[in-house]
Amino acid sequence: MAAPQLSLKARALRFLSMREHSRLELARKLGRHAQDGDDVEALLDLLEKNNWLSQERFSESLVHLRAARFGNSRIMAELQSHGVGAGALARHKLALAGGEGARALAVWQRKFGEVAQDAAARNKQMRFLLQRGFSQSAVRVALRGAPDDEVL
Repeated sequence: MAAPQLSLKARALRFLSMREHSRLELARKLGRHAQDGDDVEALLDLLEKNNWLSQERFSESLVHLRAARFGNSRIMAELQSHGVGAGALARHKLALAGGEGARALAVWQRKFGEVAQDAAARNKQMRFLLQRGFSQSAVRVALRGAPDDEVL
């Protein structure tokens, strides 16, 4: 026996019960299941009105999940791809800016643990951190093997 067809609202609530979604992401997921006469935008407005869908909660959740593994530029790019507004992007960028060096150092220590002795290994470590979206200054901090306040 086939499972009963879920309404668009039930699908949206099921998606939101699993994790936070951006409005753009949820619209894309629901669009696949929308039939003639279904108004996805009206449903999204209702979800936002009832505070079941929140761009602010989504962006905070994404930043919290990604900050331990990625740099500021990668996190900002992902937020932009999810349609987060410019004001929220500026707030998150400001909040992340202070700890990027320490986060890069933590990622570097988990992956490598020791300062590279030759240029090829050092370049490999630099590329690793740069590909994860860390800034050049954060990479320099990490490759020293110590936080800024411990380096002479």
